[in-house]
Amino acid sequence: MVNPTIQRRRLGLALKRARESAGRTQDEAAVVIDAAASKISRLELGQSGIKLTDLNLLLAFYGISGEEAESLRELARAGRQRGRWSTYRNAVPDWFRQYLDLEGDASEIRWYQPEVVPGILQIEPYIRAMNATAQPLPAAEDVDRQVRVRLERQAILRHDGGPELSFILSESALRRSIGATATMHSQLLHLAEVGKQPNVALQVFPFDAQTYETASFNFVILRFNDDAASDVIYVETFTDADYLDRPDAVRAYTRLWDRLRAAALGPVESRKLILRMAHDMERQGT
Repeated sequence: MVNPTIQRRRLGLALKRARESAGRTQDEAAVVIDAAASKISRLELGQSGIKLTDLNLLLAFYGISGEEAESLRELARAGRQRGRWSTYRNAVPDWFRQYLDLEGDASEIRWYQPEVVPGILQIEPYIRAMNATAQPLPAAEDVDRQVRVRLERQAILRHDGGPELSFILSESALRRSIGATATMHSQLLHLAEVGKQPNVALQVFPFDAQTYETASFNFVILRFNDDAASDVIYVETFTDADYLDRPDAVRAYTRLWDRLRAAALGPVESRKLILRMAHDMERQGT
């Protein structure tokens, strides 16, 4: 199935490069299609589609023609299709559906999470416990949809040829009680099992890490076929998310990731810690 978000992303990158090669600014491009500069920014970030009439105006403005122009028109047509996650509109907000499409097409995902287990690693009881304390309390059918979405996403953990997945979890994410003790015990065992998979590297950032480097917010670095120019940084807030692709932002988050990874326990030591925590829970009477 064609991934419309990825097609929009590819089109946006191509148009950004064409604009820069032509020596044009976003403000100048916006004038050509009678729009605000913010529309050009959203287009180049892959956050919105574009009408073919506007695309043709931009292509002419940038001096793009022939086969190259037609390939960009094809990307624009593909980008207007409905994505895989459009059936979950009631359970998944628009700003997160874009992330889901990017996640499904990434060749490498690097995820730092300081407070809770990443959604893609959560077991069903953990997901339901998270929703049980949400405000406002979601309807039962919406919780069921949330569970289905997260479990469907986990297919990339097991898919041959899927992305390389790296996780750094703060120790507090493992010790924070979500649901019953039995839920946390099962969640820890699940993490230890996932960490054994060849395409997964799971590290724990311990309380006693010998470093001042840390981050109180979660972020995800998405890479696509080793093309660093297409890297996207996903930073989620309470009601929205930012998708960053500026080279300076990508470099800053990549450096932060490298420092966090160096300060975290290695995958083997991390798995031992997770299993030790699970064993302690079991011994205390799960």
